[in-house]
Amino acid sequence: MYMTIRRYETDPKSASEIIRRVKEEFMPIIKKLPGFVSYNLIDAGNGTLASITTFQDKSGAEESTRRAADWVKTVRSLSSNPPQIISGEIVVQSW
Repeated sequence: MYMTIRRYETDPKSASEIIRRVKEEFMPIIKKLPGFVSYNLIDAGNGTLASITTFQDKSGAEESTRRAADWVKTVRSLSSNPPQIISGEIVVQSW
């Protein structure tokens, strides 16, 4: 399995609007991708949001990054900086 973590920084006043749009607009996009396992969005406060996306394979993880980049362009006015992205194979997992 592969995981991608994206860290976004935005104006703290915009965070709730971005969260709403993720639920309504982005979640339906990402959930339809082949190999989708899970998506989580964390509100770390002070305008910092982080998403954690898990796919069964690398190609799904890479496609999710492309789709996220396209979608973020639609909320560019709400997000001030490009995201920091970490992606790779899950090598240790516990439930």
